[in-house]
Amino acid sequence: MYLLLSIILSTIGLLVAAWFLSGGAFLIAAGVIIGCLFRGIYLLNRINKKLSKLIPEPDKAQAALDNYLNERKKEENKTISYG
Repeated sequence: MYLLLSIILSTIGLLVAAWFLSGGAFLIAAGVIIGCLFRGIYLLNRINKKLSKLIPEPDKAQAALDNYLNERKKEENKTISYG
């Protein structure tokens, strides 16, 4: 449904832009292609938003804390094994 709406809106936009030019078949074909491109960009944007929610970006502060705690554990293990 949204694809059809994108095609129709892009065709109308091309009709307005090319008011004085002729060539209806070219205009309709260009409207279909541009409508599909707009719809594809819209869908890619939605996929990106959903993936961003599922896979959050790593927090630098949390990563630094985890790294510090891991190094501290390693040092404690070394001192326990030697002592």
